[in-house]
Amino acid sequence: RKVYTDYHDMAADEEIDAVAIVTPDFAHADIACAMADAKKDILIEKPLATTKEDIARICEAVEKNGVRCMVDLHNRWNPPFNTAKQEISSGKLGKPYTAYIRHSDVKWVATDMLSWASKSSILWFLGSHSLDSLRWLVGSEAKRVYSVKKEGILKGLGVPDIYLTTIEFENGVVAHMENGWVTPNGNRNINDFRCSVMCTEGMISLDLSSHNLIEEVTEEKATVPDILVSNMVFDRCKGLSYESIRDFVDRLVDGKEFRVTLEDSRRTALAIIAILESAETGMPVEVEY
Repeated sequence: RKVYTDYHDMAADEEIDAVAIVTPDFAHADIACAMADAKKDILIEKPLATTKEDIARICEAVEKNGVRCMVDLHNRWNPPFNTAKQEISSGKLGKPYTAYIRHSDVKWVATDMLSWASKSSILWFLGSHSLDSLRWLVGSEAKRVYSVKKEGILKGLGVPDIYLTTIEFENGVVAHMENGWVTPNGNRNINDFRCSVMCTEGMISLDLSSHNLIEEVTEEKATVPDILVSNMVFDRCKGLSYESIRDFVDRLVDGKEFRVTLEDSRRTALAIIAILESAETGMPVEVEY
């Protein structure tokens, strides 16, 4: 095992073929560009970056150096969402028409888990997953967004509590997206996570917050053990947060395209920037790619 106190030293290590960048979301670009310049393949924790300039820098460095880069938008490996994608793609529900997703966290995530929450946003932390999931499920790109933010509960952190966003997609689908950091801490699941897609001949709905597949009750509380994100089966790490990383390694080995392309993550990040702009201005914003 090697430990580095400077990422430049890691970039200079010729024994390393690939790296994972899991710094806070606003601190991806310098490291990603250094690793690309050192000819390392890269897995970046979502989002790709949080400014247009950093997004462009990373994409340019990856292309210039001929390395491979995947952003860990791991909800595509989430079994209910993956199944929903298969069902929608089969055509038996008709074409996607409208959609809704709510992906929020309990307050504890912003107040205690993330020391850098004040420098980020729930739109970067969970909204990236939400928007990528919607893009993937409805098979189209966000064209225009309109978002309203609510502030007050997390005023001490200097971040909005929640964003309510309407998204118009290029194929005509209209979706509503809700992302907040103020779900009560007593919620049985850290994530308040629901999604539905209405199609022209059917619909599909997901509830990952209180899925009722498993529940544990003690004298003090009721909880829903994690069986989707990060769990253990016969002492082996399972769950969607591990499967996306395994898939990254598999694609490096077989040379096939990543299931989340760099262009996917670029477009998702740029659409989030447009949502943030809309929430600040109070006006609809056209997404610029």
